[in-house]
Amino acid sequence: MPLTLASVRITTRHRNGIRALSSVLALALPFFGLIFLGFFCGKLKKLPEAGLQWMNFFIVYVALPALFFKLISSAPFEQLANWPYVIGTTLATYVAFALAFLIGIITMKGRIREATVQAVAGAYANIGYMGPGLTISVIGPEAIVPTALIFVFDNILLFTLVPFLMSLGGSDKMKLGETVWYIVKRVVTHPFNVSIAVAVVAAYFKFQPPAAIDTMLTFLKNAAAPVALFTMGVTVALRPVKSVPWEMPALLFIKLVLHPIAVFVILSLLGPFSREWMMTAVLMAALPPALNVFVIANQYHVYVERASTAILLGTMLSVGTVTALLWLITENKLPTSLFAF
Repeated sequence: MPLTLASVRITTRHRNGIRALSSVLALALPFFGLIFLGFFCGKLKKLPEAGLQWMNFFIVYVALPALFFKLISSAPFEQLANWPYVIGTTLATYVAFALAFLIGIITMKGRIREATVQAVAGAYANIGYMGPGLTISVIGPEAIVPTALIFVFDNILLFTLVPFLMSLGGSDKMKLGETVWYIVKRVVTHPFNVSIAVAVVAAYFKFQPPAAIDTMLTFLKNAAAPVALFTMGVTVALRPVKSVPWEMPALLFIKLVLHPIAVFVILSLLGPFSREWMMTAVLMAALPPALNVFVIANQYHVYVERASTAILLGTMLSVGTVTALLWLITENKLPTSLFAF
């Protein structure tokens, strides 16, 4: 039976669709696969949770700082001062934070500390563990600088809002000066921000470390994402979900859907920006809640179990939402601006 032109077109389109899906899965599955591998191992092997402390130390103080230094120090220095981009992405994160905080105030009947953790769950994406590896794999080296800018200024915003609101909602209220000093100390001494500051100086002077040190930094950079994602999976596995709070769908909708939409809309108004920078911002905002949501909840002893639930459910749901976004990006289905529709 002879093939018609229409049937040939359908067959070609079908094959192209399969190839596109395969390429997207090849990008997404290694990242989510490492998380679920860690989750499976955490459920299978009942090792003491204390063993994770050194892994977390390695991630936060050694591997990820090396990753950020390697990425940023080789970037063009002039790209690091894109203030419209910084304002747009940070404002979008603040919008997500404010919406989630409002939901928290309503559901927690005015309890500020619980509402603050909910706000972090709705706004703090996994920009440290998942962000750099995923954006660079999908978008390429052009994603290095925007990824770093989003990471630095989102952390500054959240490290400022969280201590302030926790102090405002606590019975042991800190004085204004103590609160300001605590915020500044948290921002300035965070190992990610320290490594980024050093990398910016290195980029300005075009500094290249000696070959032996550069090789060691490369080893650490390559270890950062796998260890971080596996550790995240184990950490979540050790905190079983007992129930799903009724506010959780709203928080995860803000994080996984409204946050990237807010980034896209605000950057469209402040732009134009290159396709690589726009797609990096949208992808970073679409990532699930970070493990730091649980860390903050545990630090202040509020909303601890529900914070763990937000991370687990958010990560599971993001398999679908992030994979769909990756398809839109790799197939050029997402325009570079709201005004390009």
